[in-house]
Amino acid sequence: MTYVIAQPCVDVKDRACVDECPVDCIYEGRRMLYIHPDECVDCGACEPVCPVEAIYYEDDLPDQWSDYYAANVEFFDGVGSPGGAAKTGVIDKDHPLVAALPPQAQHG
Repeated sequence: MTYVIAQPCVDVKDRACVDECPVDCIYEGRRMLYIHPDECVDCGACEPVCPVEAIYYEDDLPDQWSDYYAANVEFFDGVGSPGGAAKTGVIDKDHPLVAALPPQAQHG
């Protein structure tokens, strides 16, 4: 089980979750952040600090965003397990599900 970042993060990328993550497993793509499923330790520190409520425990992911579980997992195809987002920097791609979305309205 792991935490998942869903659509509310697209074009927001607040990064409060990145600062809270004790294992540095939240990576930045072009349009959203992604949680590495093999590096996440399920501590839950990221969930309450997300200002747009985009982070869910896998079992609590709303139905309308169920595809984001696969998007978070598949984002790392070809990337592997870098072992730390800080040293990796922005990964210059997004999952096709995210890349296909129109620009998202900014909240707040």
